[in-house]
Amino acid sequence: MMRRPSKTTLRTAATASAALALTLGATACGGTTGPASSGELSGQTVTVAGVWTGSEQKNFKKVLDAFTEKTGAKTVFVPSGDNVSTFVGSKIEGGNAPDVVMVPQVGVLQQFAKEGWLLPLSDQAAKTAGSSLAPVWKDYGTVDGKYYGLYFKAAHKSTVWYAPEAFAQAGVAEPKSYADLLKAGRTLADSGRPAFAIAGEDGWTLTDWFENIYLSQAGPEKYDQLAQHKLKWTDDSVVKALTTLGELFKDKQLVAGGAQTALSTDFPSSVEQVFGPEPKAGMVYEGDFVGGVAKDQFGKKLGEDAKFFPFPAVDGGSTPVVSGGDAAVVLKDGKNSKAGMKLLEFLAGSEAAEVWAGAGGFLSPNTEVDLASYGDDTTRSTAKSLVAAGNSVRFDMSDQAPAAFGGTKGAGEWKLLQDFLRDPSNPQGTAAELEAAAAKAYGN
Repeated sequence: MMRRPSKTTLRTAATASAALALTLGATACGGTTGPASSGELSGQTVTVAGVWTGSEQKNFKKVLDAFTEKTGAKTVFVPSGDNVSTFVGSKIEGGNAPDVVMVPQVGVLQQFAKEGWLLPLSDQAAKTAGSSLAPVWKDYGTVDGKYYGLYFKAAHKSTVWYAPEAFAQAGVAEPKSYADLLKAGRTLADSGRPAFAIAGEDGWTLTDWFENIYLSQAGPEKYDQLAQHKLKWTDDSVVKALTTLGELFKDKQLVAGGAQTALSTDFPSSVEQVFGPEPKAGMVYEGDFVGGVAKDQFGKKLGEDAKFFPFPAVDGGSTPVVSGGDAAVVLKDGKNSKAGMKLLEFLAGSEAAEVWAGAGGFLSPNTEVDLASYGDDTTRSTAKSLVAAGNSVRFDMSDQAPAAFGGTKGAGEWKLLQDFLRDPSNPQGTAAELEAAAAKAYGN
């Protein structure tokens, strides 16, 4: 899942509200101008809900502005908070459903489809997507043979971001193995800066740590089995991955401020701890979208002030490539689902993706997006490798799970890995708790 901040720092909130005011002004005062506008949707409003905050929300609004310019439709973005499932359910119940929802979890998309809330993609949207997305993305957007979810934004979730000046000061190079990563982290700490800022307040970041370790250590076959709950969480491979993760969690040299600080650090703050004005850590592990936050909020130049290396291979396994993504879906109960489908047709093309690619903090799974539209070489190379991975991309595991297990704040995997960060002394016990929560959520 393209995971992202659930809470924002005051600075992010201020940026977002300023951007909101500007965007509402821009969208309200005549998107029908501009040479490309057909005006076919003039006077209509499309409401879009999504989890994005801060710079991600601001940049998505640029995409919506481009849609306004093209069609004349006004757009309104409604922040859903982390729990998209609960948010959309309550909106439908209250008779106030958005037209389009950007869904960050495969499990949630499947749930929406099974509840009968979604409209299948129009022929045009499906045709455009079919010619520009690897089949795996269509598979993730399809439920019971019907294509509902258009993957618009993807994440490369196997990137470790670092402050080059911290590495230079400590005399460490980019690590090539997980063992080297921990070693480099301890050397960083010895030179005065703890290794990792960990956003433990946002449980999704902890699932991403686990997934990269598990995919590399246990391999893709077991990864797929665990994602579908065909393998129990009490399996030795899970206990082994938790043990590996626990070695990081229990080490105060590796976790900036220790577990207690990590548990009160949200995602934007974790990026700030590495790239903000008062750095407290040398590295932050998360997806490519870290680059967007470092650039937009802290003025870092990607490839110079902020760099990344691939999440290193664990115990001689392969280098993991975990991805995620946000799928656009149209709700049946939206007041303007017809115009909502027009938005999806726009999002399926390369033009919409190129708007956000230029703004930064974005990757598109669309093979027709011009790589030159990305603003820097760092993002360009990440986008290229994601598209090149084609059908071998492994989707974020927690995003494939039912929301009760893999996508709910304070519950399931998110909460249990937070508990494990607090006390990583019993990997077997944690595995048993994860299995009990998974069995309940999957119903098996």
